[in-house]
Amino acid sequence: MKKNILLIVCTVFILSCTNKIQLKNAEKSINFWLTKGDQSVLLQKQPALIFGEIPNEFPTIEIDETQRFQTIDGFGYTLTGGSAFLINRMNKSEKSALLNELFGDKPESIAISYLRISIGASDLDETVFSYDDLPEGKTDPNLENFSLKTDPNKVISLLKEILKINPRIKILATSWSPPTWMKTNNSTIGGSLLPQYYETYAKYFVKYLQEMAAEGIKIDALTIQNEPEHGGNNPSMLMTATEQADFIKNHLGKALKMANLTTKIIIYDHNCDKPNYPISILNDADAKQWIDGSAFHLYNGDISALSKVREAHPDKNLYFTEQWTGAKGDFDGDLKWHLKNVIIGSMRNWSKTALEWNLANDPTFKPYSPGGCTECKGALTIDGSTVSRNVSYYIIAHVSKFVPAGSVRIGSNLTGNLQNVAFLTPEGKRILLVENDGNKEAIFNINHNQKWAKISLSAGSVATFVW
Repeated sequence: MKKNILLIVCTVFILSCTNKIQLKNAEKSINFWLTKGDQSVLLQKQPALIFGEIPNEFPTIEIDETQRFQTIDGFGYTLTGGSAFLINRMNKSEKSALLNELFGDKPESIAISYLRISIGASDLDETVFSYDDLPEGKTDPNLENFSLKTDPNKVISLLKEILKINPRIKILATSWSPPTWMKTNNSTIGGSLLPQYYETYAKYFVKYLQEMAAEGIKIDALTIQNEPEHGGNNPSMLMTATEQADFIKNHLGKALKMANLTTKIIIYDHNCDKPNYPISILNDADAKQWIDGSAFHLYNGDISALSKVREAHPDKNLYFTEQWTGAKGDFDGDLKWHLKNVIIGSMRNWSKTALEWNLANDPTFKPYSPGGCTECKGALTIDGSTVSRNVSYYIIAHVSKFVPAGSVRIGSNLTGNLQNVAFLTPEGKRILLVENDGNKEAIFNINHNQKWAKISLSAGSVATFVW
C-alpha cells in the first residue's frame, strides 16, 4: 500500500514538473505565420522562434503591455449582394466548406469577426433596389410598402448561415441610397434627402433594424450614408455634414431611442482627406449625444486623420470600414500598402475595425450595378464552385485569424521600415503583426519582458507572431 502511494506521489510530481517545463518552453517560443509578396509563401506557419536573454545589435521591436489602447471589434469585409449571390449558388458542400473557412474557429479558418452589409443595394449588386421601391410619382410616408423580401441575392439567408458558424460576429449596416421618392432628384444616383422625409427616413432605419432582428440578425452599428460626398455612384446620395447632424439630432437618434434600439450610430463613412466633416458633426452637442463614432475609407487623405478626429473628440470611437483592391493592382504592392495603411495604420490610429471592401466577385469582377465599380477585386474570385483567394484575403487573414474581438492594442515601437502593431487577446496571447516595407531583407528582434527573439523578414513580406 505504501509503495502504491509513493508511486502515485512520484508520478504526480513528475507530471507536475513536466507540465511546468512544457509551459516554460511554450513561453519561450514564438509561433509565426508568413506571407511573401511573390506569393511563394501564403499564410504558412513557420518553424517556431525561441526567446533568449542575450540582446544583439539588430533593431528591436519592443512589446509593452503596460501601454493599452483601443479594444478591437473585429476584422473582415463587406458582404455585398454580389458576394452573396456568388456564394449562394455554389454547391452545398463547397459552400459549407468556404463559410467554415471564412467564419469558423478551426485551425484552418481565418475567423472573420466583422461584416459590413448594405441597406438595400450597393454598387456591387447587379440590380439597384431599396426596401420600399414604388412606381414613379408614388410616395409611402408611412412605409406601408416596406419589405426585406426585396433581397434578390438572399443576403439575409446567407447571414443566417454565417451566424450559425459564428453567432458572435458583429454586423455594420450601411445605406447607399434611400428609396428614390425620398430624394431631390428621384434617382438612385446622387441627389439629396428631401427635408420632408427626414422623419420618414429615420423610421425606415428603425423598421430595417426591427425586421432584421425578427430574422435573428442583430445589427451592431449603422452608418447613415456611404461616401456622403460622392454622388456619382449607383446607388449613392449626397449628404453634407450639416444635413447629417440635423438628421441625427432631430430624427434618427430619438427614433432609435423610442424603439428601444441600441444600434450604434456611426457618422461619415468616407475618405481620410476630410476629417473636419465628422469633427463638425461631433462639435454639435445635440447631435454628438447620439453618436458612437466615425468611419473612414482611404481613397484620399492619410490614415493619421483618424487620430486627428480622436484628438478633437477622444470620447468617441473610430472605425475603418472600406478599402478596395483593384483589378489592375499587383499582389506584392497591394499586400504592402494595405498592411501598412489599412491594417497597421488604422490600428495605430485608434480604429476598432479594419475592413477590406468586397468579399467576392466572379472572374470578370461582376456582379456590379449599371454605373457601379467594374474593377473591384474581391478577397475571393468565385467561378461556379471554384474559389481563388486574392490578396485582400491574406491582408485580412493575417490579423483576423489571430486577433479576436475583445483584444486590446498594446505598445510596440516603429523601427526602420518595420511597420507593426501589437495586441493582447482575451486569452492572454500576445500578437505582433509586422510588414517589411523596405526593399531589402530586415533582421530584427522582438523584445518582450527582457527576452529577445531574432527574426529575418524578406522585403515586402508580412508576418504574424503569436506567443
